Formats: sequence, structure tokens, C-alpha cells
Amino acid sequence: MTTGTAATPSDTERREMRRVAFATVIGTTIEWYDFFLYASAAGLVFGTLFFEPAGSSIGTLLAFATVGISFLFRPLGAFLAGHFGDKIGRKAMLVVTLMLMGGATTLIGLLPTYETIGIAAPVLLVLLRILQGLSTGGEWGGAVLMAVEHAPAGRRGRMGAFPQIGVPVGLLLASGVLALMTGVISPGDAFVAWGWRIPFLLSVVLIGVGIMVRRRVEESPVFLEIAEKKAAAKTPILTLFRKHWLLVLLAALTFAGNNAAGYMTTGGYLQNYATTPVADGGLVGMDRTPVLLAVAGASVVWLVCTFAAGALSDRIGRRNTYIIGWIAFLATVFLLFPLVNTGDPWLLFLGVSLFAVGNGFTYGQQAAYFTELFPASIRYSGVSITYAIGAILGGAFAPTIAAWLVQTTGTATSVAYYIAGVMVVAFAATLLLRDRTGIPLGPEHEAEQSASPIYGVGRA
Repeated sequence: MTTGTAATPSDTERREMRRVAFATVIGTTIEWYDFFLYASAAGLVFGTLFFEPAGSSIGTLLAFATVGISFLFRPLGAFLAGHFGDKIGRKAMLVVTLMLMGGATTLIGLLPTYETIGIAAPVLLVLLRILQGLSTGGEWGGAVLMAVEHAPAGRRGRMGAFPQIGVPVGLLLASGVLALMTGVISPGDAFVAWGWRIPFLLSVVLIGVGIMVRRRVEESPVFLEIAEKKAAAKTPILTLFRKHWLLVLLAALTFAGNNAAGYMTTGGYLQNYATTPVADGGLVGMDRTPVLLAVAGASVVWLVCTFAAGALSDRIGRRNTYIIGWIAFLATVFLLFPLVNTGDPWLLFLGVSLFAVGNGFTYGQQAAYFTELFPASIRYSGVSITYAIGAILGGAFAPTIAAWLVQTTGTATSVAYYIAGVMVVAFAATLLLRDRTGIPLGPEHEAEQSASPIYGVGRA
């Protein structure tokens, strides 16, 4: 398999690329289905079921805080998966993270509520959410490296987009299943009583499918070269922060802008904002089912734009594709909430779909972008930890901050300014990084990969 050239792949290599693409998109879809399912349920019912004594407003803030808590443990998951992924391989860590996520999600579906076991209920909920955070911290890096490191130089953006589209597919699946439960199988009080549990319990079936698919793919060719040459760093984490700490920070900031904006929907905030009854302090008061369907529909737009961004970045470069995405984001950020505030499901769908364009064009190329930023010997650690830090800086408490801003100011305009501010910082970080599209990825090019991609710092 070619790892640093633009050579046309052979038929055997094409078949393996298809298997890798399928395995990474299936695995990340399942992983993010579990993750987003929790976030949506936090916005819809967890405040009532697990934080009942706190009251409606505080219960909502506490439920969203549990969404954010898991982000604090992503770096630990990234440290562990990055260390072992750089030492023993990408494939093994992908199976471990998938099992961890699926087990935690299934147990949430079996968890008694506050009414049944009191304070133990939210404590157990937080512990299981932490396990989800550990899994997510290690999952993404392994999935994108498996995809990008299998690809020729001229197709990395496209191949890297496959694990990326698992995110909108996961949101589509989570929102679709929840909409089925709220609208058909367990509408009204039945959803609060038991219907919310069914999507969590489905995870055990999905995980079995994901593990079976992932075990069939071959290990990353770049890692096999690293193992053959014994080129892995002895302490990848220490090497990463000693030599590349500024790169980690800037790359994390590029992701923070995407993550803060994306978690308005994937973090469950928009679902809560649109469905909270006016009598309970809400501003819109829509039914759950049309809101979930609108988010599911907009996930399709996000999916298409994500894949388009990955493919486009192979032609015009990762950095230029990011710039298109930031401009699209900033052009639509102040349209989102006015469209949601109409209470019309179709206008809500329009607003979230317009927002999804920027979301896709600042996400589809990220797998190839991050992979090309870091040297082969510490790459798993580099991409995983950068992704985890960016998630903390951007999305971890974005829903909680948004809920607090609306409760404090009485308007969602403050949320739009908050998101725009994070985007501007991310845009600036993007401009400070050189485009390394097509750089050789193998360990024999470690010196070239270690040259600083930051303008004005080190070697070009």
C-alpha cells in the first residue's frame, strides 16, 4: 500500500480501502449514535428523571453539565488510546473503544431514576457518561488514521471523510430512533416512563455488528512500517508536548470552533430550547417529534457537506476548505435562532440545515488535516489529544453556557454572539497553520513531518 505517494491504487488496495471505509464509517456511526443519544436524552428527559429535586431550570443545566463532564475525560481516553495506538496498533484500540462505549450506553438504558434510588441515580449516570468520554477520546484518532493512512496522497481527504460522516449519521440515527419513540411507539408520558430506554438498549446489538466489521480490516500500513522499523516513540505523549505543544493548541482551536457550533444540536441544546414548554420558561414550546425529525433531516445536509469537504480538500487543500467553512458558518450563525423561534418545524429545519453547511465544511477535511500535521511516530497521540482538547475548549460546556446565557439574557441572540466569537478564534488559528496536503506519511519521512507547520515558528 502506498503511504506517501499519489500512485493509483491496485485492485487489491482498492478492495482494502473499501473495507476500511466501511469499517470506519460503521464504527464511528455506532460510537456517535451512543454519544449523541445521551446528549439528546439529556435535553429531553434527563433533567426530570435524574435531577428532579433541582427544579426544571437547574435540572436542565445539571443534565447538560453531565454532557460536558464526559469531555473532561476525553484527554485521558486520548492519552491511553494514543499511547497504545502508537505502540501496539490502531486496529486493537478501535475494538476496545467500541466495546467500552457500547457497554456504558446499554447500562444507561437499564439505570434506575432518582425516584427509584435517589442520589445514586445521577451519580451512576455521571460515571457511565465518563466511560463514554473515555471511549470517545480514543475512538476518533484510531478511526481517522486507519482511513487516511490506507489512502494514497491524492485521496486522503475523501477517505478521511468516511469516519467523519459517521458523526452526522450517528446524529441522524439517534434523532430518528428518538423521534420514532416519541411519535409512534411511546408518545407523551410513555416516553418519559420507559420509551427513552429502548434506544440505549439497542446499542448492544449495534456494537456486536461494529466489532465484527472492524475485526475484518487490516492494520494501518503506516503502523506496520513503524513496527517493522521500530520507529515508535518510547514516550509518545511526552514527545508530543515537548516538541509540538503549540501545534496541538492551534489545531485544537480550529476544532473548538466547529465543536462549539455543532454541539448546539449534537449536544442536545437546540432540542431542549425548542421543546421546553412556555409554561416552564421556554421560548418556543414545540412538540418533541417534529424537532427531532428536523434535526435528523438536517443531519443529512451535514453528512453531504462533510463528505464534499473531504473530497474538495484533495483538490484545493485542507486550509482553503476550512476557510470556506468558516465563512459559511459566520454567514448563518445569526439566522439559526430567529428561524427556530418561529415555532415552524420547516423553518427550524431550514435554520439547522443552513448551519450544517458550515459544520460540514469545517469537519470533513479534519481527518486528513490532523493526520498530516503530526509525525508518524506520535501521530495517534497527536490527533487524539488535539481532538480531545479542541472538544473541551469548544463543545464540552457549550450547551450549558448557551442555556445559562438564555436564562440570564432572555434571548438566544447572546448564544449566537458566543458561538461567533469561538468561530473567529478558530478562523484565526486556521490562518496561522500551513497547509500540508499530500505530505508523505511514512516513518521514513519523519524529519519532513517534524518541520513546523506554524507560520513564523521553526522550519517551513
